[in-house]
Amino acid sequence: MLNEILHKVLHVEDEVDIQEIAKMALEAVGGLIVRTCGDGKEALSAAPEFKPDLFLLDVMMPGMDGPETFQALQKIPGFENTPAIFMTAKVMETEVMRFKELGALGVIPKPFDPMTLTDQIMALWDARNA
Repeated sequence: MLNEILHKVLHVEDEVDIQEIAKMALEAVGGLIVRTCGDGKEALSAAPEFKPDLFLLDVMMPGMDGPETFQALQKIPGFENTPAIFMTAKVMETEVMRFKELGALGVIPKPFDPMTLTDQIMALWDARNA
C-alpha cells in the first residue's frame, strides 16, 4: 500500500449536502474518483466492487458510526490495510488519538474547506510514507 498513488476514495457521510460538496471538491479539484455512501451498511456492500484506496468516514452517523464502519470494512478480505481518514466537528486530542489507534491516517475537522480538502487528504496520505 505504501508509495501508491491515491485514485479512489470511498466517502461515507450521512448528510447529503456534505456528500455533494466533498464529492465535487475531490473530483473537480483533486481529480479523484469518489464513491459516496450514506451509511456504514451501504459502504460495506459498495467497497468490494469499488475497491477504494482510502476510506473517508464521517464519525457520527446513525446506525454504525465511522469507527465501527472502519472496523467492519477492515474485516472484508483485501481491505485489512486500507487506510481511513475521519471527518468530524469534534476534533479533540483524545478522539484523534483513538482514531489513529484504530489505524486512521488522521482527522479532518468539519466544517472543511472544499478548496483544500484534497490537499488535506493528500498530506495525510503522503505522511504515512514518512
